[in-house]
Amino acid sequence: MIRHTSRYIRFARHPHMARHLPELFAVETRQPTHRRRVLKSTVGITTAGALGAVYTDGGVEPEGTNETSDATATQRRDSGAGPADATPPGELTLIAHRGFAGENPENTVTAAQAAASESRSTDDEGTTTRQADVIEIDVVPTADDDVVVFHDNNLAGRNGGERGLTDETGVVWETETMTVTGAEVLRSGDTVPRLSTLLEAVPPEVGVNVELKNPGRYDLRFDEKLSPDALADRRVAWQPFVDRVVDILDAHDNEFLCSSFCEGALAATRDTSSYPVAPIVYESVGDGLAIARAHDAAAVHAPMKVIFGTPFHDPAVTAGVDLVAEAHADGREVNVWTVDTWYQASRLAAAGVDGIAADYSGLLPASGEMSAGDTQS
Repeated sequence: MIRHTSRYIRFARHPHMARHLPELFAVETRQPTHRRRVLKSTVGITTAGALGAVYTDGGVEPEGTNETSDATATQRRDSGAGPADATPPGELTLIAHRGFAGENPENTVTAAQAAASESRSTDDEGTTTRQADVIEIDVVPTADDDVVVFHDNNLAGRNGGERGLTDETGVVWETETMTVTGAEVLRSGDTVPRLSTLLEAVPPEVGVNVELKNPGRYDLRFDEKLSPDALADRRVAWQPFVDRVVDILDAHDNEFLCSSFCEGALAATRDTSSYPVAPIVYESVGDGLAIARAHDAAAVHAPMKVIFGTPFHDPAVTAGVDLVAEAHADGREVNVWTVDTWYQASRLAAAGVDGIAADYSGLLPASGEMSAGDTQS
């Protein structure tokens, strides 16, 4: 069964994408092993969220921004030289990073339920939370080959010296399922869920971006376009885990997209299903675009530092490659991680990105409303 949901596929906003409709729909003529859920504007994210963090940013420009890039962004926008498809902040696709990890215990059923909740006012000053268009989650296997929703390799001892997510010890894929799913996340009362359990908490109208984090190995090939021989090897390494993930997705009616930093994961997904995929860029923009083209990706997911025309752009990383322009020319959307303030969101929208992954549900205005950083003309 093939469905197209206009909520996620917004070609009308990108005239250049409309040119690629024949090619995109031609993909649907293939005979997939599993159902294709066409979902664009989703993202897989890797930065950490903190339980209970309060969103207090008032949109003040952060210290240490690139003033030259900032001036360039303003000049491009005000002169009309910026992207013609710049997005009003209220129309950006809002992706709940691990279920809005700044507000909820990340990657839990509670987080998924909260992210999928209807938009609502939270105080007398008109502050609102916005229902996520898409919920981003991370998946890894246990020692029993079950698929669980968890970001880190280790149940405790997060990389970088941060406190671990649980008080249990051990590598997730070397630990039995009962122990993993009994581990309490950030002392919240929620435990690590199986993928199937979390998906049951997400209503079908809310999309899900499943980031394929690790197939249960230490030898990942990360953020790079692989040679044919290396890709064949990595595909085999990922295939059993990806097959289990796809089987679970097939039991649910949400729109899905599978993303990963690892090309092997995307290749395995395309081999076993026709679910759309998206490479996650870390620093190699050229490799990310090449992977997207090789696997007919629906979108490219990228950090703020690679987005031209913003104060966050790092020219040393992009080496002159305009990711948004290149991806849009190919008919792909660009979604950015991880966005923490409306200031960041408004600058990224002006640069023409399509969606943002956020830790906070009140980051974007509702569609048609103005953000705090916008002014009336």
